[in-house]
Amino acid sequence: MTINLIPLEDHILVEAIEEQNQTKSWIILPDSKEKPSKWKVLAVWSWKILDNWSRAPIDVKVWDIVYFTKYSPDELEVDWVKYLIIKQNSILAKQS
Repeated sequence: MTINLIPLEDHILVEAIEEQNQTKSWIILPDSKEKPSKWKVLAVWSWKILDNWSRAPIDVKVWDIVYFTKYSPDELEVDWVKYLIIKQNSILAKQS
């Protein structure tokens, strides 16, 4: 899938990573209404603007797995596809 959306400054485009609904002993768990906790970075701008108007690199890159606060993402729909966009300062941790 080609992404035709480029987040600007410190915004990051993410996609949910589906968790398995099954335990090791093959017990199927019911779907949760909570948002998934793991998110994959789809697109990111190369730098952010600081308070003194200088530039700094973004701390995540495409394909990183990130964790962020529950209510931080904004939903955006483009060409009938839903994306989530978050600000870099909402990210709590990342996996490379």
